[in-house]
Amino acid sequence: MTTARLPLFPLNSVLFPGLVLPLNIFEERYRAMMRELLKTPEDEPRRFAVVTIRDGHEVAPSAPGIPDPTAVPELGPAAGFGTDPLRSFHKVGCVADAATIRERADGTFEVLATGTTRARLLSVDASGPFLTVELEPVLEAPGEEAGALAEGVLRAFRQYQKRLAGARERSLATGAELPDEPGVVSYLVAAAMMLDTPTKQRLLQAPDTASRLRDELKLLRAETAIIRNLPSLPAAELTRGPTHLN
Repeated sequence: MTTARLPLFPLNSVLFPGLVLPLNIFEERYRAMMRELLKTPEDEPRRFAVVTIRDGHEVAPSAPGIPDPTAVPELGPAAGFGTDPLRSFHKVGCVADAATIRERADGTFEVLATGTTRARLLSVDASGPFLTVELEPVLEAPGEEAGALAEGVLRAFRQYQKRLAGARERSLATGAELPDEPGVVSYLVAAAMMLDTPTKQRLLQAPDTASRLRDELKLLRAETAIIRNLPSLPAAELTRGPTHLN
């Protein structure tokens, strides 16, 4: 299977193929990455790998007496990921294509990317100004009864949306068209559901579309039942913001 080496962008969330990823880039290592991607000819994809950080947040190993106001913060491409960065990341991620990279006057960047294909991390290189990773594509088979499962997931997802809108005292836009292609359905529902990061990661690395859809169907039914039996959801905002900080 063909491998490739791409810049690596770790996140504390999961990117799925076909989903849009807005980024606000301000750390120097990721600014260097974007400057390198801008060297790619406009008629070629500006690709980078997105992986989920295992512990859910980027943090350097702690030490006695930390926090210490006199301590020098760790710098470099692998800062916060220990001596073996590969162990800090989930092994299955997503290749992203940066359709828009806009540099601001202060040197930070606004980026709009889209997930394209799943990929498995093989090795991480921290010798340059930003992390790069060797990866191989993760192909996906439809599995058995993917079409019928997708129909069931869409029905369950509509019920989930209605219950969620009612619990949050918000109106539900019913005019939005949902896809019917099983693979697209599986990724869209995985991204749209309010799930913790480990569960989303499990859905990303499902062995085939049918397996992901079966898992989603169980999750949708369980989550809908929970919402139905609650008088209201907590006041905290339950959806993610429009950008991912780095």
